[in-house]
Amino acid sequence: MAALGVATGGSSWFSALALGVTLLKCLLIPTYSRTLLFQRFSVIFTDTLFVYAVHECCKCIDGKKAGKELTEKPKFILSVLLLWNFGLLIVDHIHFQYNGFLSGLMLLSIARLFQKRHMEGAFLFAVLLHFKHIYLYVAPAYGVYLLRSYCFTANKPDGSIRWNSFSFLRLISLGLIVFLVSALSLGPFLALNQLPQVFSRLFPFKRGLCHVYWAPNFWALYSVLDKVLSIIGLELKLLDPSKIPKASMTSGLVQQFQHTVLPSVTPLATLICTLIAILPSIFCLWFKPQGPRGFLRCLILCALSSFMFGWHVHEKAILLAVLPMSLLSVGKAGDASIFLILTTTGHYSLFPLLFTAPELPIKILLMLLFTIYSISSLKTLFRKEKPLFNWMETFYLLGLGPLEVFCEFVFPFTSWQLKYPFIPLLLTSVYCAVGITYAWFKLYVSVLTDPPVGKTKKQ
Repeated sequence: MAALGVATGGSSWFSALALGVTLLKCLLIPTYSRTLLFQRFSVIFTDTLFVYAVHECCKCIDGKKAGKELTEKPKFILSVLLLWNFGLLIVDHIHFQYNGFLSGLMLLSIARLFQKRHMEGAFLFAVLLHFKHIYLYVAPAYGVYLLRSYCFTANKPDGSIRWNSFSFLRLISLGLIVFLVSALSLGPFLALNQLPQVFSRLFPFKRGLCHVYWAPNFWALYSVLDKVLSIIGLELKLLDPSKIPKASMTSGLVQQFQHTVLPSVTPLATLICTLIAILPSIFCLWFKPQGPRGFLRCLILCALSSFMFGWHVHEKAILLAVLPMSLLSVGKAGDASIFLILTTTGHYSLFPLLFTAPELPIKILLMLLFTIYSISSLKTLFRKEKPLFNWMETFYLLGLGPLEVFCEFVFPFTSWQLKYPFIPLLLTSVYCAVGITYAWFKLYVSVLTDPPVGKTKKQ
């Protein structure tokens, strides 16, 4: 409790929220094995950093839309959306990982950039990057923003860059931070001549394009389209059955496979697609500066683009976009709509991680509670603006209910269960891929059409 009090700066309602979610995490520990207790409580302990990061992020939120009630204030809503995030809760405290600690570092670095403490933000991100290399995907957003807003100290009245304001000293300072963190992290491996071994494990290209459970991204849609075309080709006798691999994509094995009709995808192809998807957001960050909020949007698009087009993407990587998107959701109605579609779809795509019978009611109840609160609180916050969903988006989100009923309660009792066991995973992946792709596209349209901040700033 003392740790939570220090992390939250003594805010009573924030401390209560943090303590509540901590108690829930303790209740989710399924046994009293010493090893398991150590592992679970180590995750809860490291979440103290996440709690502190959320508290700092709440300081960066504009409170102009704050209602009279505490529960209608943007800071309160944001704290609940982050501290009680369903995806983070099940991935860390049921599936068991340390994403809360890493997400805390990312959110804290974002908060420091919002507070114009650029050196601290750069240091925290450098440390984060050496903890887990998946954050390399959002490094372009950090690099371009720090160069644009910190190394260049002034803009012209129209928002364009003032080239003579470049500070070489600031660039050296940023470079020195990155160098020192990298030296401390990789120096021992370099001294022992083990760097090649490290990089071979960081980038395991032999694992195949998709994970055992396809992450709901572009390649899931691509692979299922290939499967449909191969079935049509066989029915029309356009393909030779002897030359078609036997269920290589849906075998449940982590391995490389070849597509049947569409061109097979290589690691280089995914890298090129990811870079192409990221570039427009990077250009907007440089040529259409929108301050820290523009940086945050670019970071989310980098995370989503890498999720959409990356090689061997894990389904839980969607949290890399969902958590920072929470900060945008309490600022504008349009961002709130995108957040709700992305979060609801992304969270549901994590359901296959919890596949045992005792976990079924837990994951359904927790997701319903989080989703209902997210929608109701953001609708209340933006009640004076247009509805957050149109009829098509509402219909799509409601479709998750029948999909869950079919996958969990109908399909196991059909004759397809033995012959096509991968169908529930395939349906979940493809259905969620549609929603995540839509949210990615909608956010991109918003970023490309928003005007730049047209005023001179002295950093």
